[in-house]
Amino acid sequence: MHNDASSTQLAQDQTQHLQKSLGRLDILLLVVAAVVSIEILGSVSGFGAETFTWTFILAITFMIPYGLIFAETGGTFTEEGGVYVWTRMAFGRVVAAIAALLTWVTQPVWVGGAMAFVAVETWSEYVSAIEAGSVWDYLFKLAFIWITVTSAIISLKHGKWLPSLGAILKLAFLVFFLVVTLIYGFVNGFNGLSFGDFSPTLGGFLGLTPLLLFSFLGFESGNSAAGEMKNPAKDVPISIARTSILAACSYLLPVLAILLVVPLDQITGIGGLFGAVEQVFSIFGAGAPAMLAIAAVVFCFVLVSQGGAWMIISDRMQAMAAADGSFFGGYFGRFNPKLGTPMRVNTLSGVVATVFMLVAMQLSGSSGAIFGIVLTISISTFLLSYLIAIPAAVRLRTKFSEVPRPFRVPVSDPIFKVLGSICFAWILLGSWVALFPGTLEAVFSVEYDFEGIWGVSQLEYELFALGTLAVILALGIAGYLRGGKVRRAGNTAIDDKAPVIVQEQRGQEQGVRP
Repeated sequence: MHNDASSTQLAQDQTQHLQKSLGRLDILLLVVAAVVSIEILGSVSGFGAETFTWTFILAITFMIPYGLIFAETGGTFTEEGGVYVWTRMAFGRVVAAIAALLTWVTQPVWVGGAMAFVAVETWSEYVSAIEAGSVWDYLFKLAFIWITVTSAIISLKHGKWLPSLGAILKLAFLVFFLVVTLIYGFVNGFNGLSFGDFSPTLGGFLGLTPLLLFSFLGFESGNSAAGEMKNPAKDVPISIARTSILAACSYLLPVLAILLVVPLDQITGIGGLFGAVEQVFSIFGAGAPAMLAIAAVVFCFVLVSQGGAWMIISDRMQAMAAADGSFFGGYFGRFNPKLGTPMRVNTLSGVVATVFMLVAMQLSGSSGAIFGIVLTISISTFLLSYLIAIPAAVRLRTKFSEVPRPFRVPVSDPIFKVLGSICFAWILLGSWVALFPGTLEAVFSVEYDFEGIWGVSQLEYELFALGTLAVILALGIAGYLRGGKVRRAGNTAIDDKAPVIVQEQRGQEQGVRP
């Protein structure tokens, strides 16, 4: 385990406020709560049986090499801030600031512009009706956003229980759904799926790639709170391995279940999962409405816990970036001395999520169309961050080869680069498809009805997507320029291109010299 001594004095001071409260199980549950996104199961299932095929292909060709790369990196470089610190060590502060901002801003955009919409739609359908655009609609979404923010503000010792409970309920929900689906199938029969239905197509490949990549990314996100882990060097690699297996099962099995019970033309992005739940819960007879209401409440709680997990993780990374002079300087770079949490960034996340929710509410089209658009915007910003994070992780393997690695991928450096290149190629493809849907389909003469798929015109979509990126870029530039005072203060002998690695006591006892 190692400390990076090239950070600013302010960043080093903030580590004194961190409270080590995350054990191995806590890390596992935190990452499961954040990464396993059951709300997009309907979106991916809408592509039919080939969804299962492409999910399996990406699990083998992307998730395995990606997991290996970040298991090594996360277990070796265990400073608070995760991806930001790794990218700064590899490429300097400017590049790290961009990577951190893209990762961080995805979460409030996703929470406010997509997850809140899924939650209110589910609640309205199965618990108590809420009219779209009404005062109650706005209040529900605002409550959803600020509950997630509050869970990130309170001390991690207490705040971790929301995502932990959410992760447990999420897995229990999926297991119960699968069991009930099997019972339903044996009683009423399944949809007839032939082997040919699972054949992959180019259209399915282009449509599913960004969705599946978004589902598989984030296993290393727990490292943003690495300074609050009890033993990150050992626990991070094990947690990533276990979470990868859970995530693969959590997508493959429910997708297959949805396809087996819901007709393809009835699967929608915002209601696809609960369309299947409603179908199979019919076996409860008169008790079905009550079971659906309970399932909907659990589902909404799971979404809140997922948003809370991401706020806990990503806000810490952005706070460390701010403390390091890469995002509006010292104001957002402070952790509360009593709570050990970045309250100012937490609050900023809530404001961003609220603004994005209000903007998304003004989009024309159905709630399902809005969900699909915001989902894809979130996917684009998240994927773009990995166009930086993956090369950074690969570069750390050779740039700091002398640093002891508790877990080392058992391949040579050239093969390690090949693994990174495979992951990078997938991310590049997914990023393009998310930002410019329909363009590659046109190149390969694949039929693509833009308005039929998105519910808005291509111009409206691109204005929203590129406009969001433009605002993020402007925010990043302003934030970095305003951080100059912090960068110049304290540790002035900082070389972004060659940060110093200081061995902790364990490394020194092994005879390793910095």
